[in-house]
Amino acid sequence: MRVAVVSGGDPGHVVPAIALCLRLLASGEEPVLLTGERWVGAARAEGISASRVDGLALADLKDCKDLGSALVGQAAELASALVPQLRSLAPDLVVCDVLALGASMAAELLGVPWVQLSPHPLYEPSRRLPPMGSGLAPGVGVRGRTRDALLRAMTARSIRQGVRQRAVVRHRIGLSRSEPGPVARLIATLPALEVPRPDWPSNAHVVGPLLWEASRETLTPPPGSAPLVMIAPSTAWTGSAGMAETALEAVRDLGVRAVVSTFAPVPGLPPWARSGPGAQDELLRASSVLVCGGGHGMLVKALRVAVPLVVVPGGGDQWEMANRVARQGSGVIVRPPTVEGLREAVARVLGDHTFAVAAAEAAASVSDVRDPVEVCRTALSLAR
Repeated sequence: MRVAVVSGGDPGHVVPAIALCLRLLASGEEPVLLTGERWVGAARAEGISASRVDGLALADLKDCKDLGSALVGQAAELASALVPQLRSLAPDLVVCDVLALGASMAAELLGVPWVQLSPHPLYEPSRRLPPMGSGLAPGVGVRGRTRDALLRAMTARSIRQGVRQRAVVRHRIGLSRSEPGPVARLIATLPALEVPRPDWPSNAHVVGPLLWEASRETLTPPPGSAPLVMIAPSTAWTGSAGMAETALEAVRDLGVRAVVSTFAPVPGLPPWARSGPGAQDELLRASSVLVCGGGHGMLVKALRVAVPLVVVPGGGDQWEMANRVARQGSGVIVRPPTVEGLREAVARVLGDHTFAVAAAEAAASVSDVRDPVEVCRTALSLAR
C-alpha cells in the first residue's frame, strides 16, 4: 500500500504525520511524507521518503482577519499544486492532516480515497456537546443542556459560513459543492481526553497518540535528588509568550530542580536549572511535573508516561485541551501565567498524589485504541 501523508510544518501536526509514516514503514507499507521544507531532512533521516510542499503553514495566516476564509483560499492553492505531485506518486491512499484541506481536495480530484488525521481529539460539532474551544464540560440537566444549545446556536452561523466558503472553492477547482468526507478518520489522542458523544462518526477511530522524538540530543538535568520540574513552552504561534522565564521564577524557592525544553538555551540560569534541546521523552520519565502550554502533543507526551501537569494555555485549541486535562484530574490550569499562580500550581501538583494517580489512569487508557495502519488498510479495502 503506497500512502501519501500530507501535513503542515507546524510541530503539533507534522510530528504525528512522521510517527504515522514510521508505523506504516514498520508494517511493510510504503509511506511518502509531503510537508514543509523544515521537516523533509528529518523525515529522510528516519528512512521516510519525503518531499517539500509549500502553502501548508498555519502561521502564514496569523494576521488574516478571517482565518476561515484564508484557510479555504490556501486550500485551493494547495490542491492545484498537489495534483501533479500526487499523480506522479500514484498513491493508493492519501492521509491528510486535519488542516491540510487542500490535500483532501487534490485526492478527490484524482479519485484517490483519503483518510483524515486529527492530531488531537475529535473536534467535529456535536448535537449534545458545547462548542469545541469553549473548554466547557457537557451541560447537565435542563439548564446545562439549554446552555449548550444556546452556545451551539451562537456558533452555527460561523459553521454554515465555513461550509459555504468551502463549497465555492470546491466548485471553482472542479469538485462538487458538497463534501463527501474522508473514508476514515484517525483520532490520534488518548481515550481519556475524548468526550463521549451520541453522534460519534462511524468512520472515526481513536488510534492513540502518534509521537515521534524530534531531537537526537541529550539534555542532562541538574544534579541532585530534588523533584524535577520540566518546563516546555508552546511551539505554536498561538502559545503563551514568556512562559519559560515566568515558570523559572515561580519555582525558584520551591526546592526543586528545573529543566527547560527549548530549541535554544535560556541564558543566565541558576545552578539548579538547565535548558536547551534534548529528547523530551527521556526528560519526562525523570520529571515529577510538567509545566507546558496546552498543545495536544506535549500534553499526551506527558500523560503517556503518567506525569501530571501545570497547563498554561494560549490561543487556538489550547484552552479546550487544558480544561479536558483539568477535568480528567491530571493537571491544573494557570491563566494568566503569573509567578504567584504558577508557584502555587506547581506546589499543589507536587504535594497532592491524586494528580499523578489521574495521569497514570490517562496513560492506561491507551490500551483501548485501534491500530492506525489497520484502519488505513481497512479504509482502502472498503473504498475499492
